[in-house]
Amino acid sequence: MSNEDMVKEAVEEAKAKAAEAAQQEEADAAADAEPAGWEEAAGNSEEASEETAEEADETAEDAEGDAKSEKKKFFGKKNKKDKKDEKIEELTDRLTRQMAEFDNFRKRTEKEKSQMYEIGAKNIIEKILPVVDNFERGLASVPEEERSAPFAEGMEKIYKQLMTTLESVGVQPIEAVGQEFNPDFHNAVMHVEDETLGENIVAEEFQKGYMYRDSVVRHSMVKVAN
Repeated sequence: MSNEDMVKEAVEEAKAKAAEAAQQEEADAAADAEPAGWEEAAGNSEEASEETAEEADETAEDAEGDAKSEKKKFFGKKNKKDKKDEKIEELTDRLTRQMAEFDNFRKRTEKEKSQMYEIGAKNIIEKILPVVDNFERGLASVPEEERSAPFAEGMEKIYKQLMTTLESVGVQPIEAVGQEFNPDFHNAVMHVEDETLGENIVAEEFQKGYMYRDSVVRHSMVKVAN
């Protein structure tokens, strides 16, 4: 081998070693730099996770605040009545009270009218009763043999018609003779001792008493035994 060839071979060998040494240095540098990159990436990832968690917490807090606010608004609207509803309740209450007052007024008016009618009817009956008394006295004074006379029969018919009319409107005579004396219906003007009658028994009636429906128009004027 010539000297020139030997020089070329030495140069090639030196270049190969230099290239190999350069590759080794790059590999070592890459190995040294890799942990730092991973740590930086891990740090960046952890920071990103923390930021994401903080953002999630803030979002959750905002959502919770919004939910509370909406809940407050909802229940606030529910508890606070609308002006229209308040007006409707006010008018309904007023109408109910007016209807109750009107019903009471109607009942009171009907009762007053009934009482006024009864008072008026009793006044008219009181004025008619003396006419009835005169009819009875007149018919009682007619002798038995003259009762068949046309005049007497006519008076008898008028009397019966009058009594039927009074009975149809609720006028009834009070029972007296033979009944126990009752101050609610009888007016005792005389007392007599009579062994044939019991105690406080009406022995005789001087004037008939009458009732209109459930009230006394005129008490019976009677004589009471024992």
